[in-house]
Amino acid sequence: MKNSLTLFGGISPAVFLRDYWHKKPLLIRQAIPGFAPLLSRQALFDLAARDDVESRLIQQRDDNWKMDHGPLAKLPPLKQSQWTMLVQGVNLHDDQADDLLRQFRFLPDARLDDLMISYATDGGGVGPHFDSYDVFLLQAHGKRRWQISSQKDLSLVDGMPLKILSNFQAEQEFVLEPGDMLYIPPHYAHDGVAVGECMTYSIGFRAPAFQELGEAFLQFMADSIDLPGRYADPELSVTKHPAEIPAPLLTRVTEEINKMRFTQDDITIFLGEYLSEPKASVFFDPIDKPLTPARFEQAAKKRGIRLSRKTSMLYRGKHVFINGESFAVGRADKTLLSTLADMRHLDKLGLQHASQDVLEAFHGWYQDGWIELA
Repeated sequence: MKNSLTLFGGISPAVFLRDYWHKKPLLIRQAIPGFAPLLSRQALFDLAARDDVESRLIQQRDDNWKMDHGPLAKLPPLKQSQWTMLVQGVNLHDDQADDLLRQFRFLPDARLDDLMISYATDGGGVGPHFDSYDVFLLQAHGKRRWQISSQKDLSLVDGMPLKILSNFQAEQEFVLEPGDMLYIPPHYAHDGVAVGECMTYSIGFRAPAFQELGEAFLQFMADSIDLPGRYADPELSVTKHPAEIPAPLLTRVTEEINKMRFTQDDITIFLGEYLSEPKASVFFDPIDKPLTPARFEQAAKKRGIRLSRKTSMLYRGKHVFINGESFAVGRADKTLLSTLADMRHLDKLGLQHASQDVLEAFHGWYQDGWIELA
């Protein structure tokens, strides 16, 4: 992993979080000295053409914007100016991109989202906008001019396929070259325009809306609700207002619904499964001819194991979460599984004392493509 002191221009991650995170932008010249693109232009184009990769094509003509969603089998000519291709989740498909994303693991995996690569011809961009999450913008190839603003007016242009700010007023301007990086906090207006052909890597973070979390939590808890019995009113009397909901009915149902109580354990399990759930575009490749459990155990204890690039693994207390699934474990198993989640690999020494339950789980994950033999 890269030294974080270099990544932030000589300041520690703790100082960065205290002084900049969620607060103000930070420009780091040569955050990664000598940085070069991890994927060639053609390799990026090939990714954008795949149906298991999320991509977009954005073209601008004067004040008119057009956006097409991938797969992008055909792109505009390279000599045509003012177009941009965005490829999400490149870390899911390339080891070097995954390694780069993991350099930001001084922040929790629960917040880390993905590595997006933006390819643009001269003048290309996505217009002045703001994001609802933190983002690091690392220049990989060519130059990009960034204008940023702390403006409070975040109103958008109506009728656009993109969220374009209607009244962007730049306060600062920087030209980033390969290895330079710009941190932008949430809701901070910014506009990046390619100076010639360029590639920019965006490290983004998850910031789910509470409404989204609330709706998902209620769906998650639906199968756990246990309210036995059925409404009855043996003392019912004649009504003069048949269309009015009776007060006793409302009171009784209120009492029953108020019996539902959500514990922190409920929310922990929900959140772990929710945050580790792979995106809809993520597919795992099961092993065609898997080793038997005994052969797998032998190979794992000789070579070690590692999580697939696509695997998300989290934990909290006695609960362990992997790719949207959860289970409770004992103390010894928790230590081993927490190490796997934190390090994303286990060497042969770490596996020597694995319980049979854990080894069986590992074999199942190996068959599903969630983990690999190192």
